[in-house]
Amino acid sequence: MNLSYCEGNIAGGETVFFSVVIPTYNRKPILEKCLKALEVQSLSPNTVVSDYEIVLVDDGSTDGTLEWLETNTEEFPHLVTFEQEHMGPAAARNLGVEKAKGDTIIFIDSDLVVTENFLQAHADALTEGMKKLGNDKFFTYGAVINTANFDNPTSEPYKLTDYSAAFFATGNVAIPKHWLKKAGLFDTSFQLYGWEDLELGVRLKNLGLKLIKCPKAVGYHWHPAFDLDQIPNLIDKEIQRGRMGVLFYQKHPTWDVRMMIQMTWLHRLLWGILSLNGALNERTMSPLLRRLIKAGKPQLALELARVFLNWYNVQGVYAAYRSAEKEHKFS
Repeated sequence: MNLSYCEGNIAGGETVFFSVVIPTYNRKPILEKCLKALEVQSLSPNTVVSDYEIVLVDDGSTDGTLEWLETNTEEFPHLVTFEQEHMGPAAARNLGVEKAKGDTIIFIDSDLVVTENFLQAHADALTEGMKKLGNDKFFTYGAVINTANFDNPTSEPYKLTDYSAAFFATGNVAIPKHWLKKAGLFDTSFQLYGWEDLELGVRLKNLGLKLIKCPKAVGYHWHPAFDLDQIPNLIDKEIQRGRMGVLFYQKHPTWDVRMMIQMTWLHRLLWGILSLNGALNERTMSPLLRRLIKAGKPQLALELARVFLNWYNVQGVYAAYRSAEKEHKFS
């Protein structure tokens, strides 16, 4: 069977070439683990994977990422590296797709550490999808497990909070390259944090693509354990996500998108009640959060902090929406 894709059909040949596209920005320590995990992939004897490449796009890192890669090239025989000025992950992924040699793109983030059967699991799911659907109008979506364990990220068990209902997210997904190009790739006007992958997902869904879950392709998403010093950056991200959410809605003014970006009366009511209309915030909750962190429960502290983080997000969405209305961007 061939996983060399053409629209709606299986073309000749019997192999697939993966291009794993990774944007990165100032993540050198965890990037090393990410790349090393991809270099030790275990493929089955009868695999359809002919070969693979790791397409890394450095988005203007200032932490010595490129210099480190230049002095360690022998460790990463599958790696090809490109660089750009700091333009955000959408532009970086687009560059990676354009430079990719493979017929199938796998997107992961540079803070994701995969298991040794990661590529084989995606290949198996793609093969089964082709058999089931009779065409290549689908993508495979692997599992992402969040962890704060830097030394051994793959030891983290799956948690309820790891569940994602997203249709298309770039943390762990494999898709025929030609569908990405037909959809128009990522919209680079999403220059702040959030929504560029889900917006592309809407366009892919409109083309008729289906999602096939691939739970055996597991990636461990590392982030440092929550502490109070992270709060200003987290708040800023939520405000940015609100602004990009309005851009998302401008492109796709549907109820589904409003629900995704939390631009509904229900979300205003929910987070207004839970945060006591903003009275529970980073200042008033800091004593409780600090106690939980000191007690060794940073994840619980983060879940509680999401109350005011979501409040900031909703406020950011509506502030951006009002600003857009003033500029007559909505009819």
